[in-house]
Amino acid sequence: MIALAADVGGGHISCAIVEERSIVASQSFPADKAAGLRPLLPTVSNVFHRIADESGIALSDCAGLALSFCGLVNPLTGRILSTNAKYDDGPSIDLPAWCRESLGLELRIENDARMALLGEWYAGAGRGFNDLVMITLGTGIGGAAMIEGRLLRGKHFQAGCLGGHLTASYLGRTCTCGAIGCVEAEASEWALREICAALPDIGRSSLAREPRITFEGLFRHAAAGDELALRIRERCLTVWAAGAVSLIHAYDPEMVLFGGGVMQSAEVILPFMQSYMDRHAWTPWGRVKARTAHLGNEAALLGAIPLLSQEGA
Repeated sequence: MIALAADVGGGHISCAIVEERSIVASQSFPADKAAGLRPLLPTVSNVFHRIADESGIALSDCAGLALSFCGLVNPLTGRILSTNAKYDDGPSIDLPAWCRESLGLELRIENDARMALLGEWYAGAGRGFNDLVMITLGTGIGGAAMIEGRLLRGKHFQAGCLGGHLTASYLGRTCTCGAIGCVEAEASEWALREICAALPDIGRSSLAREPRITFEGLFRHAAAGDELALRIRERCLTVWAAGAVSLIHAYDPEMVLFGGGVMQSAEVILPFMQSYMDRHAWTPWGRVKARTAHLGNEAALLGAIPLLSQEGA
């Protein structure tokens, strides 16, 4: 099967032609989430027409377009439901109609974390396992769950994909979602600057010299022995691991996959996650495996085939 895949993120859109477990061609471009999604759709269409022509593939030979979106969606109607301040015009757009008119194809849409999990299950670290949880760590924190080979969605399409909004501290920080002390509010990249600024001894840390505090910088300064960076890193690791245990208790997976840009430091993160899960998850049947997701930014794109074929979806 050949399909089109689009991954709409908070700062970019990636378009690809996918054949089974391989990406035939792809192109990404920057996207301004504040300006809305509608002005970007002609570019998406043009990119697909161009890479299809360059690859010698007729769009009519594709099974459809699988669109991964950074918000809550209804896969049954193809509509965006909620965006949490990203592409706020999304719910007003008839994406299936746009897809038929501009590409001549049917569209299926899914939340980006679920699509990444679907891709890892189909072509990555989750192959061979049907009960999985995935946590994506980065600017925000996403999650998804699969039970007996099927994505968990729920009546209102929120089930399983709000792992970043589990409560890590009921006395914690206010999250963008409106809740208090979410995993994302306590240990995401968007929260790092405020977390660091609230520490009275931040001026003594080499982190204070960074123009923008990121996880890459945090882990780099921690590896160099900066005391404050080590403390913040420990805090983030513990919050992430506590979130993983909550997901294990909620969804009973065989494996937890950790993805996102921060997993460039997997040699630090993964052993911490496995140790914490082994000590604190109540799983009398055995040990939940902690693994690094393999597919990186390609995971959501490679979820296109199983989404369109309904396999595992």
